[in-house]
Amino acid sequence: MHSPMIDHMLVLKRVIHYIQGTLDYGLHLYKSCSSSLVSYTNADWAGCPDTRKSTSGFCIFLCDNLISWSSKRQATLSRSNDEAEYHGVANVVSEARWL
Repeated sequence: MHSPMIDHMLVLKRVIHYIQGTLDYGLHLYKSCSSSLVSYTNADWAGCPDTRKSTSGFCIFLCDNLISWSSKRQATLSRSNDEAEYHGVANVVSEARWL
């Protein structure tokens, strides 16, 4: 930001062009009679070939509406697929606690 170059401006122009093409995208919210909170999670064990860290992701639905989602590399190494899944579940539970 202190010394922008031509390459930076080209990337900025590309990002703005992408955003202009996605103005009609969005999340749809539907009226629903139930008030259930449902979450889904998944993890891949040692999916990163460089660090051998797992990647986990989740999505949380309130009724039929998607209200939160995330996908990120886990901070610690998992010794098994079960441990990687456990870390993913811990992430979604900590997120759902604030909803």
